[in-house]
Amino acid sequence: MADRTIQELFDLTGKTALITGGSGYLGTAMACALAEAGAQVIVGSRDLSRAEKAAGALPGEGHQGVVLDHMDSEKLNAGFEAALAVSGKVDVLINNGQNPIANDWTDVTHEQFSNQLGNASGYFELARCVRNAAVAGEYSASIVMLGSMYGQVASYPDAYEGVSVASPAAYHALKGGIIHLTRHLAVYWAKEGVRVNCLSPGPFPNAEKAPQKMVERLNKKSPMGRMGASWELKGAVVFLASDASTYMTGQNVTIDGGWTAW
Repeated sequence: MADRTIQELFDLTGKTALITGGSGYLGTAMACALAEAGAQVIVGSRDLSRAEKAAGALPGEGHQGVVLDHMDSEKLNAGFEAALAVSGKVDVLINNGQNPIANDWTDVTHEQFSNQLGNASGYFELARCVRNAAVAGEYSASIVMLGSMYGQVASYPDAYEGVSVASPAAYHALKGGIIHLTRHLAVYWAKEGVRVNCLSPGPFPNAEKAPQKMVERLNKKSPMGRMGASWELKGAVVFLASDASTYMTGQNVTIDGGWTAW
């Protein structure tokens, strides 16, 4: 195997990357990272106008927006076909979109809990679409699932008490499931040239929306004493998407300021 430079390994020029939830807080940063690395980025969102606006704001040319909903199989498949039509392939998938839930363990209903886990069904189905297209087209692909530190460790009750809804139990079940789904798909698809890894962010609250008191409490729980900034995920997502990680699959990369090291 020929030696390659660092510049070559991290270069996404000529690659097409589909990112779901690409108009959200963390999604915007990750989409920007992919574009900056040279990829043509397809931004998926439940709202086409938001997707197109997010795609239009990315550096470079050729980026597009598509309607894609993880919770709706028909829209998911239609959105993937629209993304595939852009360049005939999807080399990179960032499974980031999520239909959130606001209810904690005290009042979440059976239906609400089940609906939250439905996000994992969407992650699986979209990943399978990418795998099938890559195998049929005889090219390699990199799939990145979005997990969470809360798929690995429990939350601190006192960080949320009296300030906001506790970290939902259904969210923990969802993210833990996504991390293990990553491992399962990785071993089945490894010999087909399709890599599946997981990126698990730690505390990355949106400064414009998160309660300040909750952030202050979370800061005290972090070894670094602060929350993450959205741009601090950019290096990891490009690493996982690019040839810099070609011998890596089935792994969970946690970017959490040391949170899970306690």
